[in-house]
Amino acid sequence: MADISTDFLGIKSPNPFWLASAPPTDKLINVVRAFEAGWGGVVWKTLGSQVKNVSSRYSSVNYGGKRMMGFNNIELISDRPLDINLKEITQVVKMFPDRAMIVSLMADNDRKSWHDLIMKAEDAGAMGFELNFGCPHGMTERGMGAAVGQDPEIAKMVVEWVMEKATIPVITKLTPNVHSVVPTAQAAVQGGTSALSLINTIQSVTGIDLDTLVPNPYVAGQSVFGGYCGPAVKPIALKMLTTVAQDPIASRVPVSGIGGVSTWKDAVEFMLLGATSVQVCTAAMNHGFRIVEDMCEGLNNWMDEKGFEKTTDFIGKSVEKITHWEDLDINYHHIAKIDQDKCIHCGLCYIACEDTSHQSINVERGNPYNNYTVKEEECVGCNLCKLVCPVDACITMEEHRVAPEYVNWKDWQREGRPLNDH
Repeated sequence: MADISTDFLGIKSPNPFWLASAPPTDKLINVVRAFEAGWGGVVWKTLGSQVKNVSSRYSSVNYGGKRMMGFNNIELISDRPLDINLKEITQVVKMFPDRAMIVSLMADNDRKSWHDLIMKAEDAGAMGFELNFGCPHGMTERGMGAAVGQDPEIAKMVVEWVMEKATIPVITKLTPNVHSVVPTAQAAVQGGTSALSLINTIQSVTGIDLDTLVPNPYVAGQSVFGGYCGPAVKPIALKMLTTVAQDPIASRVPVSGIGGVSTWKDAVEFMLLGATSVQVCTAAMNHGFRIVEDMCEGLNNWMDEKGFEKTTDFIGKSVEKITHWEDLDINYHHIAKIDQDKCIHCGLCYIACEDTSHQSINVERGNPYNNYTVKEEECVGCNLCKLVCPVDACITMEEHRVAPEYVNWKDWQREGRPLNDH
């Protein structure tokens, strides 16, 4: 069986699955339940000046019958006293010394506040810190959270303050509420951070109640921009992770990947694009802590199937496969193929292609059902028919290559060249 244990800056855990800094990591009872379920580590909910949270504070986007495709949160950092949090952290570390205990921090914007908070958290038994430079609401008014992460110079300054005092690894958490995460990532690395984590939540409005006319979540007739996370943000997180992995400065340090990780497959995708560990929140809030069992089993089975003995064997393997558009091979071509034995004759491929693509699918009217075939000479290989098809592997995309002297696929076809002529 593959070894899925993780060594992140010397912080060891039995697997790469950590709970992100969020409501599930707010107190001892939650974290103990998580570790009993099998999570490899937690990032304790952000500690700092005690706050008071509002009610209500969550909302979501449901789509196609899926609950919480996107999750919105206007909760701030921990609203529990700092000394209670620190005491509980100490207890948990003693109970589970083999699990990663990272503590998220957000101090006032001055050196002394950061130094004081760091010393207290280290004394409590923290194995590493995560600097919350991404909280998208509330704390920004005090020059904290995303207000730091959106300004590379301030981010670098705060990281330097932290590194003056910290004796354990420091992870800088990046906000996605910027044009690019790379400048802040570079600044944090130049400031001395041990690692990066990304992404934090994205500012959002998830919807409006059409009866009250108030956006969600509802707080005494008003609402605010929230932090958006969950499966809907995964593509954005993967893109931002890749930009960090491809940057010569930002990529000097390891990364903990965050943003829509719901399954072992999601986790593998993050790791293939450079993440050493992955952090999970929304999926645990939606399904409970025991989802980690499936994550560990799935990762183990996939690694065995692929012949990977340890996670470091495949971390970052897909980074080089993402290039610039102008570097793509324009002589490479796909042609859709419909498996008639699997086709259920729903016509979705035909409708999508006829209305919004290249009119590349024939329909043969019949009784009791219609048959659909691909016009190979017209197909541009866009994938749309495959994407809308409700049957797995009914529509596949066959690979072909056009000789370089031909401008496009249709010229190649008009000369009667065989489909697989390479």
